[in-house]
Amino acid sequence: MNLFAINMVLAFAWVALTGGLTLGGLTTGYLVGMAAMWLVRPLFPDTGVYFRRLYYWTRLIVMFVYELVVSSIPVVRDVLTPGQSSQPALIAVPITVTTDLQITLLANFISLTPGTLSLDVSEDRSTLYIHAMFGDDPDAIRAQIRDRFEVWVREATE
Repeated sequence: MNLFAINMVLAFAWVALTGGLTLGGLTTGYLVGMAAMWLVRPLFPDTGVYFRRLYYWTRLIVMFVYELVVSSIPVVRDVLTPGQSSQPALIAVPITVTTDLQITLLANFISLTPGTLSLDVSEDRSTLYIHAMFGDDPDAIRAQIRDRFEVWVREATE
């Protein structure tokens, strides 16, 4: 049984002991289970990997929410002001992520970020084609995807 499954069993045990199946109770149980696993980590050889991966997934989600909020501002500004200040562009972005999960996560994070949309992946899986609402500087968009999203996805999935 992997450590995430053990942590979830501990969370549901917490919910069973407290008698209330709520999101708050499940979250509390997960955190209590994580604390219990931290205390007995010498018994499990993979505990360090589990906590490191949990940190990277948490960071990926938090940074995605941050990018979501920050990228919403120019889109909202462009929609609410008269005229059009956006310069749409189709951009080919070289990618270094290799697995199906990594490519899917990267493409979905790009699509979920306001102002960008992933369109296609090349046959050799080395280029991601995107549409950017504000594509006046394609190199900056490529650098942002390479230095932020790709790094976060790679760290969370490796």
